[in-house]
Amino acid sequence: MNHYQWTNKPTIKQIECVHADAKKFVVNNVLTPGKIYDVKNETDEFYFIIDNSNRIGGFRKEYFKEI
Repeated sequence: MNHYQWTNKPTIKQIECVHADAKKFVVNNVLTPGKIYDVKNETDEFYFIIDNSNRIGGFRKEYFKEI
């Protein structure tokens, strides 16, 4: 279970949240537009970051821009 180690992994890069207006899911509770987040893992569609609840969460790349 590699994803249990993600909180201890070094940060890959930093990204800034652009918006938290999701069509299907509620992400405005855990993302703040304008805030900078540390990326712990990345796939083709998702960034895995430590969100506002201090847990690892996977979010679509459309919510962010790279710094």
